[in-house]
Amino acid sequence: MWGNIPYYRANDTTDFRKPNETKQQVEADLLVDLDSAIALLDVKPRNGQTGRVTKWTAKAYKGRVQMYAGSYAAAITTFNDVKNNGPYALETSFDHVWTGFKQFENGKETIFAYQASANDGNGDGENSNFGERLNFPSSGSPFGCCGFHQPSYNLVNYFQVDAAGLPLALSSPTTWNANNNNFTGAQNTVAVDPRLDWTVGRDNVPFKDWGLHGGGWVRSIQHGGPYSAKKNVHENASGAQSNVGWTNTQLNSVNIHIFRYADLLLMLAEAEAQAGTIANAQAIVNQIRSRAAQTVQGCGVPTDAKASAAEIAAYPTRGTDPTIKGMAVATGAPTALVAPITKLMPWATYKIGPYTGTWNQAQALAAIQAERRLELAMEGQRFFDLRRWGIAQTVLNGYVNGIGGGAEKTRLQQFTSAEAVTAKHNLYPIPDNQIQLIKTSGKSNLAQNPGW
Repeated sequence: MWGNIPYYRANDTTDFRKPNETKQQVEADLLVDLDSAIALLDVKPRNGQTGRVTKWTAKAYKGRVQMYAGSYAAAITTFNDVKNNGPYALETSFDHVWTGFKQFENGKETIFAYQASANDGNGDGENSNFGERLNFPSSGSPFGCCGFHQPSYNLVNYFQVDAAGLPLALSSPTTWNANNNNFTGAQNTVAVDPRLDWTVGRDNVPFKDWGLHGGGWVRSIQHGGPYSAKKNVHENASGAQSNVGWTNTQLNSVNIHIFRYADLLLMLAEAEAQAGTIANAQAIVNQIRSRAAQTVQGCGVPTDAKASAAEIAAYPTRGTDPTIKGMAVATGAPTALVAPITKLMPWATYKIGPYTGTWNQAQALAAIQAERRLELAMEGQRFFDLRRWGIAQTVLNGYVNGIGGGAEKTRLQQFTSAEAVTAKHNLYPIPDNQIQLIKTSGKSNLAQNPGW
């Protein structure tokens, strides 16, 4: 977040007025600490407590630091060790990753997650996903508040695909973002990646098993657009909702993924592409896409009578058509996706295909960047990816002022006078009170980040 920071060690006990280290020095120190952790930690969680870090957690993070340092060959070695010898694997379907169902909690895809707990004796639900509580649909929804952290028009448009089931943003770079309207379930002739409706709540589409996303679910469409965050929300049938606490409907036991195996695989693919082993990169991307093809959002029959009636009114075949019954509907896709898979639902045409042919390095990196956006959307990785790729200013200014045929400043009122993103925005400003505290003989040892 801050880049050039002081680095404190266990034996730093006398003078805390330390100067910044460079990014490279910080990375080197992190790798020393991670190697120490790898040597000290066991391969299994201490005391059998699943959420604790292990030797494999530390190895996965070592590879991540090597990626951010641009040490691609080293990252490949580390990530392949984790991939070939570690305990992680992709979940069988995308809906098993972010979920309140206990059988998938701390599943094989989890490398490190915030451990949320509900209905465990705490009277205020404070061990739950407390930090996410404002990021649920607003007052007209079953959750009652508060509509923060909304998906953008730009993000929803990015899930559109072409005839091959590949990202439209890659095959039609000047038009993929042209839709300025609320992309509702009624627009089901436009083919989309199935991960869209596991990630985003949009009108007239089932929201897991809670009923149709719709009127009143969004706090202010003029301010934030018509869409809602979905990954962090529990399923009604999961029993993950807290029974206590202020607005307990926002509190659940859904773990918050900080690092998961799909993220690691895509970083490995990126390192392979950077190193020139393009076929390896393509195989990994297609593995991720094969998993995404396994299930799509089904009707998810709600228990609330009013919500159920609204869903039946919108989609009368909900109770009789076996192709749409249940929350997660299998597509029949093979484990290894070899051709585009299309699943037509009343609210969406889901389509996803594999990458074929031979990539050059530029094509490989573009496809990997697209895949990271689709796979990890709304998980907090995007800005750091853009910064690592050196395109944060270009993409974020395009997001506001115009990219792919659309501009967020014409859609949402708060962007009309947005400040331009510049190089200084790559890092947070170091708090001035820290600069003042770390003074020796009237001069601070701690330098402010450039531009602030």
